[in-house]
Amino acid sequence: MNVGRILTGGLLAGLVMNIGEFLLNGVIMGEKWDAAMAEMEMAPMGGGTIGVLVAVTFLIGIALVWLYAAIRPRFGAGPKTAIIAGFFAWLLLSVMPFVWNQLVPIWPANLMMTGLVWSFFEIPIVTVVGAWIYKEKAPLM
Repeated sequence: MNVGRILTGGLLAGLVMNIGEFLLNGVIMGEKWDAAMAEMEMAPMGGGTIGVLVAVTFLIGIALVWLYAAIRPRFGAGPKTAIIAGFFAWLLLSVMPFVWNQLVPIWPANLMMTGLVWSFFEIPIVTVVGAWIYKEKAPLM
């Protein structure tokens, strides 16, 4: 595996994912999240909390490109493999919190469903973006 390309592609994927998350949770759904948090008597998210989420999203981007690199030998290079990696990551990252919230409803179901659907597209797309950077190391001769 080309660790440098995993990190570079992963940071790019994380950047694109952070932009997507800002658009979803800050612009599109921001008022709804604020209302849900106020209903639970929670303070709005501060800069420290947002900073942690941004950092974790960059780590997720790196993990997505690592997963792509890991399955690439079996599935081949290219967007199809990146979409497969992204789909499995979506199952792990998004489906369980959604199911958990349906069983123990903390957050409004419409917020969670919107996040589930958004991430169904977002995670494979950012995996393709990060995989676009990834190349195997040239073999030593």
